[in-house]
Amino acid sequence: MSTPLRFGPELRRLRQEAGLTLTEFSAALNYDKGHLSKVERGERSASPELARRCDAFLGANGELQRLAVRPESDSDTTETPAATNLWLVGRRAVLSAGTGALIDLGLKLGSQAPAAADPLLPSFRAQFDQLRKLGQSTAPKALLPLLETQTRTVTGLAAGAPSATRARGFLLASRFAEFSGWMAQEAGDSGAALGWTGEAVELAHAGGDPHLGSYALVRRALVTLYNGDAAGTVALAQRAQSSELPPRIRGLAAQREAQGHALIGNEHDCLRSLDRARELLGSDDARSGAEPVIGTTHVSDPAAMTTGWCLYDLGRPKAAAEVLDRECRRLPAHALRTRARYGFRRALAHAASGDAEHACTIAGEFLGMMPVVSSATVNSDVRRLARELSRFRSSRAVHDLQPALARVLAPAHD
Repeated sequence: MSTPLRFGPELRRLRQEAGLTLTEFSAALNYDKGHLSKVERGERSASPELARRCDAFLGANGELQRLAVRPESDSDTTETPAATNLWLVGRRAVLSAGTGALIDLGLKLGSQAPAAADPLLPSFRAQFDQLRKLGQSTAPKALLPLLETQTRTVTGLAAGAPSATRARGFLLASRFAEFSGWMAQEAGDSGAALGWTGEAVELAHAGGDPHLGSYALVRRALVTLYNGDAAGTVALAQRAQSSELPPRIRGLAAQREAQGHALIGNEHDCLRSLDRARELLGSDDARSGAEPVIGTTHVSDPAAMTTGWCLYDLGRPKAAAEVLDRECRRLPAHALRTRARYGFRRALAHAASGDAEHACTIAGEFLGMMPVVSSATVNSDVRRLARELSRFRSSRAVHDLQPALARVLAPAHD
């Protein structure tokens, strides 16, 4: 019997062992009794959301989630590594040649104008902060050309700067490249995201920073997380937690590891990773690290917010909603992209808890922002929310929200 076909019988066995009738079980999960009956009989497949919820409620330690995995989900990603590698090889060759040429040119011109870059680097540093802020309210595709130009310009300035300031220039260029990688991922281009992250690592090494390569593992783990590869996410995040690394990078890596464990349904290791992240990110060393700050600058307590995110993936939507309600109130008003990201996850948690009306109220606040923030990663939660809300067919609030959901989820046309 295939793995998905074993899900229904195992669910029925665990439910009966728990002493629950189908009526009681459906009420506890906020799921239609008829739908659950068909799942148990093998007439309907269990969605990942339902599998997580059943697993958490029945204490199956991830077993039900594993049984719900469909074979085709593996085949969907079999070509991704090869395609990504080809893209990276081609792009890395171009970037190496371009950066090398700029460095050579800069070194030749450096003796003629040794101080030319000094007054400009602080200006580009201020521009980086402004672009990062602009990224909260601007479509990623609109920002990417400007970010690429700025990365190239700062790299050239750094190459032509005197040795005393050259390293600072390369480090700033690496941050432009790293942010370009995040915007590429938000635009839905994972290959470009990984390519920009690779360039950021090369520039950081030129600037004498050996640690950004480890943060690149955290960024790569985010790509695998959104691709649904929980084991790959955990493996990458664990590689970025060496005791020799700065506390902030280790803390961000521990957060990503927790998210991977949550997808698997491993609550124990998830919560343990979150505790480690909270300790590392709350340390004095993490708060007084190098500027610009690596990772989010708009979430005041990243470990707390990630806890809410993970609780949903662990099948505990009510607990997730409580945490996300509290943490989302602390987000700054101008951080539209961040507010939308966690706002939709918050709406998803409330919908999964059975409060469709409140979920629609929350989602309605952010759906109008989506053409502006245009986030491929946020869209993944909007799709999940649409599926969750489809269970509440009689809800007037859900009916009223459908046109706005459909507009956001409609495929874009050039």
